[in-house]
Amino acid sequence: MSSSYDHGGTIFTVARALGVPPAELIDFSASINPLGMSPLVRTALIHSLDTLVHYPDAGHAGLKEALAVYHGLPVHNFTIANGSTELIYNLPAILPGKKALIISPSFSEYLRALNQHGWEAVHFVLTPENNFFIDISLLEQALAGGVDALFFCNPGNPTGILYPETLIGAMFRLCQSAGVFLVLDEAFMDFCEEGSAKRMIAGCDKAIILRSMTKYFAIPGLRLGYAICNGQLADRLNAMGGPWKINTPALSAGVAALQDSLHNSNSLEYIRQERTRLYELLGRFPQLKMYPSQVNYLLFEITNNQTAGEIKEKLLSQRILIRDCASFTGLTDKFIRIAVRTNEENTLLIENLGRILK
Repeated sequence: MSSSYDHGGTIFTVARALGVPPAELIDFSASINPLGMSPLVRTALIHSLDTLVHYPDAGHAGLKEALAVYHGLPVHNFTIANGSTELIYNLPAILPGKKALIISPSFSEYLRALNQHGWEAVHFVLTPENNFFIDISLLEQALAGGVDALFFCNPGNPTGILYPETLIGAMFRLCQSAGVFLVLDEAFMDFCEEGSAKRMIAGCDKAIILRSMTKYFAIPGLRLGYAICNGQLADRLNAMGGPWKINTPALSAGVAALQDSLHNSNSLEYIRQERTRLYELLGRFPQLKMYPSQVNYLLFEITNNQTAGEIKEKLLSQRILIRDCASFTGLTDKFIRIAVRTNEENTLLIENLGRILK
C-alpha cells in the first residue's frame, strides 16, 4: 500500500487499506497524550448527551471562562474554533496583505490555507545542520521583503524544540516594528506551558496565538481549539462561519479537560519520563541522530543508507505507524518523527527498530 500521507494520525485510512481493525495498529505518527483523555472528560461527554436536544452555546461562554482561569487571562482574549486548523484557514481571509513568510519545517496546513486564499507564501528554512537555530538578523532581512504575515510554530513541529522567551520576544518586536502580523502556533505548548508567549501577545492587535486541545488533552476526534488574541480580533474570528460551530460534547469536554489538574500533572510527568527513556534508547542506535525535544514527540535522522519511507513500510508490516518527515519543507527522506507513547508501546517500537536498522 502507498504510505505517502501529509499528516500523521491516519489510523482509520491505514487500517482500512490493510484490512485490519484500527485497534490492531499502534500509532506513533500522531502526537497525542499517551494517557488519553481525562476521566472527567469521559464523564462530561456522557452527561452532555442529555443536552443534545438543545442548540450548543454559540457564545462558548463556559469554555471561555474555563480558559480564562486556566491561562490567567481575561475572557475576551479567547475565541473558540473547530480545532486550531479552522483558525489557520480563517486567518488569511481577514488579515491585511497577500504575502506570508513561514518558518519551516512546520505544519503543512499554513501553506495550504494561504494558497486557498490567494496569498503568496515563502519559506524561511531552518537547517538540521544548525540544529534548527533561528538567526534573528537573517529573519529581519527576510521580513523586509514586503511580507505581511509571519507563521511560526513554537514548540517546533516536527522538531520538538522549545524556543526561548527571549527569542520569541525578539521575533515579536521585529514583527511589530516591520508591521508584520505574527501568527504564533502553540499547538503543543501545553506540554511546556511556561514557554508560552500568551501574556506578551494577548492584547496586541497584530499578533495571535493558536492553541489546540487535540494533543495534550487527547480529544482529536472532537475537533476543539482556540486562539488567544485581543478582543476585536477574537470577535471577528468568532463571527466567521456562522453560529453553532462547536458542538455541545466538545464544549463540555473542553471545560472538563481544563479542570482536571491531577490528570494533567500526571500526564506531564509520565511524558517527561517516557520521553527521556525513549530518547536514550533511540540514541543507542548508531544509525540514528537524535534531536532534543520538550514535547511529546521526537525527531531523529537516519544516518545509514536506509530511508524513512523504507523504515516506515517495515514498521507498518508490524502494525506500527510512524511519521515520515520527507514532506516537510527543509527536511529529507532521512527524517522520522515519533510520538511518545506508553512504556510498553515505546519498548515495542525499540525492539522492532532494532531488527530493522542495518
